[in-house]
Amino acid sequence: MNARGLAAATSVELRKTVRSRVPLVTALIVVVGVAAICLSTAVAATSGSAEIVAKLGPIVAAGGWAGYLSAALQVIGAGAAGASGILLSWSFGREFGEGTITGLFALPVTRAEIAAAKFAVYVAWSVVIALAVTIVILGGGVAAGFGWPSAADLSVALRLPALVVLTALMALPVAWVATVSRGLLGGIAATILLVVSAQVLVFSGSGPWFPPAAPALWALHPDGTGGIAVAVGLLLPAVFAVLTVVAWRRLQLDR
Repeated sequence: MNARGLAAATSVELRKTVRSRVPLVTALIVVVGVAAICLSTAVAATSGSAEIVAKLGPIVAAGGWAGYLSAALQVIGAGAAGASGILLSWSFGREFGEGTITGLFALPVTRAEIAAAKFAVYVAWSVVIALAVTIVILGGGVAAGFGWPSAADLSVALRLPALVVLTALMALPVAWVATVSRGLLGGIAATILLVVSAQVLVFSGSGPWFPPAAPALWALHPDGTGGIAVAVGLLLPAVFAVLTVVAWRRLQLDR
């Protein structure tokens, strides 16, 4: 793997991502969908209905910036995981599904460089989504009449972009599954498994040490052991990024 080959592969993958509808539509669903859900939740909290307030929980039910941002952290935790898995499945699985994988063997850049380039573009996509979500959430809060956020509110809002990027990293095993299964469906199945298992383990109380769930729990409770759990959990995407690059380097046309 060399810098020139990686740069060329990254340029091509970036053009694919910009010109395709999948990354754009996925991004819009995350950004607009999360903002809409959070705003509707905040409005419901101020409705005064005892039943709705009880379902939302004490922090969200408090309304205002505190409830609004708490809802945003909870929704983004699941929404970003699903969106990240979809994009990884598309990026790595489409080459097999559309039959373009055979053409990659004739390129002057290596398949390992192509896989690394896909990861680089994916991380850049997640950073853009993280910034867009944060801006839209803050703008939505002001538009909803919550006033300007305080310093404490802004400190909570700063966890939003970190949560999106960390969640995107924790979804990297999907790329490996899409590669070894040679298609999008394997990656989608892995995405569903990661999201569902994270939710189940959070409810069971063991979520902080399950890497896909660690970022959301850290964002909601930064004063606990969540930071350590996230740091340890980053080993998961690191391992699967290496495994995916190795799998692409060893790809053969007959199997």
